[in-house]
Order: sequence, then C-alpha cells, then structure tokens
Amino acid sequence: MPKIKLFTIGFTKRTAQNFFSTLKQAGVSRIIDVRLNNVSQLAGFAKKNDLIYFLNELCGSEYMHKPQLAPTKEILDDFKKKEITWAEYERQFLTLIKKRSIENLIQTNELENACLLCSEPTPEYCHRRLVGEYFQTTFKNIEITHL
Repeated sequence: MPKIKLFTIGFTKRTAQNFFSTLKQAGVSRIIDVRLNNVSQLAGFAKKNDLIYFLNELCGSEYMHKPQLAPTKEILDDFKKKEITWAEYERQFLTLIKKRSIENLIQTNELENACLLCSEPTPEYCHRRLVGEYFQTTFKNIEITHL
C-alpha cells in the first residue's frame, strides 16, 4: 500500500513568501488548520479568510478548519502558564484526541498531500506533531514530513 504523504507546518517566524513557497514546493493540496482560534489578529497572513484566499491563489490548495484536532483552551493555557510540563500536556492532549476519536473526523484520502497547520515554528512542542503521529499510528500508512 503506498504511503500517504502528510505534512505539518507552523507559520510563526515565517514570511508569507517563505510559508506559501514551502507549501507549493512540497505539493500540499490541502491545509488542515488544527488551531483552536484561526481568526486572531496575531496570525497575520494566516487568519482564516486571508489564508483561504492565499492558499487558493498562490498554491491551488484547499482549506479545512478542524478545531476538534486542537487542545482545549484549558490544556493550552495550563501549558503556556507553565502550570503543566510538556510531558503532561502530551498526556492530556493524547487522552483528549483518543476520547474524541479524531480518526473518525477525517477521511484518509483527505490526509493525502495535506498539511496540518498550527502557529508554533517547529513541531517539537506543538500538538500538530502529536496529531500527525496519532494518525500515523492509527492509519499505519502515513509518512510525515515537517516543513
């Protein structure tokens, strides 16, 4: 069975040119936005409506928002306030996405050449990596590339 290519990317510390060029060069056909809040003014070019326009015009890509793939505000706030460690964040988030059965919220064909989007500049301490790894474990035939 051929591997499904799944990408992840964060937009923080990137220019719009770098962000969209990276997506286009990778062949990303769909962005799956895994942020809880996709309309924050802090998101710059990655606010929902702007992102939909830029993805279509610059990359020929689709946009999906899946807030069910995001942590709860409480988990996120606890980590940001350093009330929980990254290890505890991971544990709570993995418990949450298992409870939500996120594998039932998306079709495997929607993951092909898709890219999980969040704000963190790197995947190490970002839930998008955890979502990708959860899909990889659940669906077995997924290859993840962090852009």
